[in-house]
Amino acid sequence: MISFKQLPIEAKAAVAAGVVFFSMMLSRRYLAEKLDFRTRRWLLRLQMALFANTLMLMGSLHVWRSTVTTFIRSSAASSFCFMLWKIAVFMFLALAHSSFFTLLFLVAEEPYFFSLAAYTCLGAYIILIFFLFTLGSVEQAYKFLAGRGAKAGTGNKNRTALKPVLAVLLTVVLTVVGLLNASQPPTVNSVEIPVHKLPSTMNNLKVVLLSDIHLGPTVGKTKLAMIVRMVKALKPDITVIVGDLSDAEAKIIRPAVEPLGELDSPLGTYFVTGNHEYYTSDVSNWFELLKSFNIQPLHNENVKIVSPKSTSDWFCLAGVDDIEADVLRYSGHGMDLKKALRGCSSEHAIVLLAHQPIAAKWALQERPDINLILSGHTHGGQIFPLNAGAYLLNPFFVGLYQVGQNTFVYVSPGTMYYGIPMRLGSRAEITEIILRSP
Repeated sequence: MISFKQLPIEAKAAVAAGVVFFSMMLSRRYLAEKLDFRTRRWLLRLQMALFANTLMLMGSLHVWRSTVTTFIRSSAASSFCFMLWKIAVFMFLALAHSSFFTLLFLVAEEPYFFSLAAYTCLGAYIILIFFLFTLGSVEQAYKFLAGRGAKAGTGNKNRTALKPVLAVLLTVVLTVVGLLNASQPPTVNSVEIPVHKLPSTMNNLKVVLLSDIHLGPTVGKTKLAMIVRMVKALKPDITVIVGDLSDAEAKIIRPAVEPLGELDSPLGTYFVTGNHEYYTSDVSNWFELLKSFNIQPLHNENVKIVSPKSTSDWFCLAGVDDIEADVLRYSGHGMDLKKALRGCSSEHAIVLLAHQPIAAKWALQERPDINLILSGHTHGGQIFPLNAGAYLLNPFFVGLYQVGQNTFVYVSPGTMYYGIPMRLGSRAEITEIILRSP
């Protein structure tokens, strides 16, 4: 039987990842209600950071072998430039690995440069891994189809050297493009949605949808203030924030949240939790902070949105907790559609706020009379090549979907970004939704 010491380092990393993941499941199941919020918060974040890093270690070994070890026997291996290259690759990998720990130590009103650099390296790391794997697969397929098998030669050596060079060049180009794209203000996307049973006096009601702002290591007060200015310029009747507003505790990042107090939509500003609110383990304090800014959390509850033109005309605006609350066993929280829609009958239009598209799907299975669901969570994939995974894992990916005759689902691609300050194949968005009565 092979001992742990005899396993290759990739296998050791996989075992370590499994151990950390198993510890996460055990702590969620048996310790969640026994630990105070602060301890639980640190334990959860530490476990997630360790789990991500053990998984990344396998990829980092492949990056090192592809971009450094491959050239060890070349004539340039003894040069000063190659030494600088090795240092650069090591620093790149170290920064990428450190990104997950910035949530523990580097969250403030404005992002630290280190956090921005670390998460940029993480984004480049993901892109680089993809291209190394893809080009390696193409190389193996070429060898197989050419019938050359394991034959070695100058041509093979050249191709082996070309693969990491091409992967690095593509990564650099896409990283720069992604950074430039994410640095632009969110685009304003105006969408008209017919809402069954919406009173005629509420025709053309304007709802501004925000999602996935992710205040934290790489998004701070300056960007949030820009978003608020853009929202105010649209003059919405209602503003809704469908989760993942922040990745940090309310007390730590409170100064960055202050611009939200300037939102002044006449029919109110409303908020529902996303999965990242539960990762902070600080939801109650977030609710209190948002209320101080006249933002009403919809904690499995609803409000009547009354027409400014007729007090007898209204529709039901409901919100549910994010489904991750159930996974994390977050006491007093979890998606409860029956409670959220209590008093909302099919005689009036129903609009539901639910962070994750999978929650939207579950809600429609239980209550097909819901007329409109507003979600986020997917980020439109945020960066290539994560777009494909986000598309496959969510029943609704991004944009407007019609489900049945009288129901629509709109999924925001996110108003900012999570961690990685890059966008590739997606664009940050503030959504202006115009509700149309039939």
